[in-house]
Amino acid sequence: MTNALIADRDRFAAAHPETRIELGGREWGYVAVGNTGPALLLIPGTLGRGDVFWQQIEALKDRARVVAVTYPKSGGVAEWAGDLAALCRHIGLERVTVLGSSLGGYLAQYFAATYPELTERLIAANTLHSVAEVATRPPYSSDLDNGPIEELRAGFGKGLGAWRAAHPEQAELVDLLMAEVGGRIPEPELRARLNALKRGPELPPLDMPSDRIATIEAADDPLIPPAMRDAVRARLKPSVAYRFEWGGHFPYVARPALYVSLLEEQLGLAVTGEGWGGGETRAR
Repeated sequence: MTNALIADRDRFAAAHPETRIELGGREWGYVAVGNTGPALLLIPGTLGRGDVFWQQIEALKDRARVVAVTYPKSGGVAEWAGDLAALCRHIGLERVTVLGSSLGGYLAQYFAATYPELTERLIAANTLHSVAEVATRPPYSSDLDNGPIEELRAGFGKGLGAWRAAHPEQAELVDLLMAEVGGRIPEPELRARLNALKRGPELPPLDMPSDRIATIEAADDPLIPPAMRDAVRARLKPSVAYRFEWGGHFPYVARPALYVSLLEEQLGLAVTGEGWGGGETRAR
């Protein structure tokens, strides 16, 4: 039986193959679409290449310059922030709205704090505010350098399987993520992503007006508990906090149209679908 999500993502990937580029001695991948409008930099979490945002990219490609990146096989948060700054300059993006999810949300916060001259807006999604306790939590507590890759992949599979059992309506999403962790993300990339948080630096102070900061969270996110969500908002003091009442850790795939709407709001574009309403906290 065909998985419609995977088929749609694969169609997008065939039409928009990654460009490979060396930045800071590391090979990155990126997908860039659009020639006009505000610039948007999309940074995925651990379980996704840049094209995991394919639904948002397709919706915005005629109205924004969108760049979605895929991590290299080495380096960490500080090095990657510098690489992304070099990428922006290389492709001529003077200022970007940077959205990162999960690991990408932590990197986005680091990027915004370190390169304010390149950051128009920050959107921190389904992410954390500190790496202080990361090393004590699975899978980060494992030997990420030498432990069998099968064990690391199996750990993700166990968690995803539990999500599928609790949310059978999201089986296609789970299968898409299983394919990512099962091999679409090569072993060195997967280890580097995990180590980036395990060994990551604490975030530098962020000197940015709150009206240029937004956060995204989901009420049923199994990886970012309520206390962590509260801590992210307390640290960033966003002008808008978007809350998905359901969507798990991957609302951009689970509820793509609503995710597009919040991006349209943040980019100053006309909202083409269902909007989020007003106020500092917006829940849907």
